[in-house]
Amino acid sequence: MIRDLELAFIKLHILYHASKGEVFGIGLMEELARHGYTIGPGVLYPTLAKMEKAALLVCEARTVEGKRRKYYRITEEGLSLLEEMKSKIRELYEEVVNDT
Repeated sequence: MIRDLELAFIKLHILYHASKGEVFGIGLMEELARHGYTIGPGVLYPTLAKMEKAALLVCEARTVEGKRRKYYRITEEGLSLLEEMKSKIRELYEEVVNDT
């Protein structure tokens, strides 16, 4: 159950960071690790693929330093969902953390 909740937070982090600019797998894993999430490619890439299939992200593959790298950007639908989730996060924060 903990992993399910963490995965929801991870998806929100992905949407947030993708709203600030292009993101890619290794960079996301490093950023998520800074927030205390341990996530490997076997979880991250299927998650990104699901988010792309749900039209929350778009992907563009490029070759960088001889390596194929996929870059992800947030879509309008992803931005809309992120904004909706922000209000839910605020409400949850107030209820859980501030105990109001």
